[in-house]
Amino acid sequence: MFHTQVPTVDAASVPADAALLDVREQDEWDAGHVEGALHIPIGEVVARLAELPDDRLYVMCRVGGRSAQVVQYLVAQGRDAVNIDGGMYAWEAAGRPMTGGGDGQPYVL
Repeated sequence: MFHTQVPTVDAASVPADAALLDVREQDEWDAGHVEGALHIPIGEVVARLAELPDDRLYVMCRVGGRSAQVVQYLVAQGRDAVNIDGGMYAWEAAGRPMTGGGDGQPYVL
C-alpha cells in the first residue's frame, strides 16, 4: 500500500549501525525492541522532531503502517527516512537482535 509513496527497506537489509526510530507505544516497546533504537511514540514525533538524528533514519512499528506515516511526514520535512517493511514482526522473522521483555525473552506485542 505504501511502497510506491514511501521509501521502504526490508528488515534484513537494515545496516547494523543504522539510526533506528521506533514509533510504537510504550507497552509494545517494553515487550521487545531493537537495542539502541530511539523510542518516540507516533503521537509525539512532531513535537520531538529536534531529537531525531540528521542521518538516514530507519523507522519501524509493529507491522509498518504507523512507521510509513511517520516516514511520509519526515520525507515531506526534507529528512532522509526509510520505512522498515513489516516492522518488528519482520525484524524478528529475519532473526535480527532484540532486547526487552523484562525477565523473559523479548517478543513483538
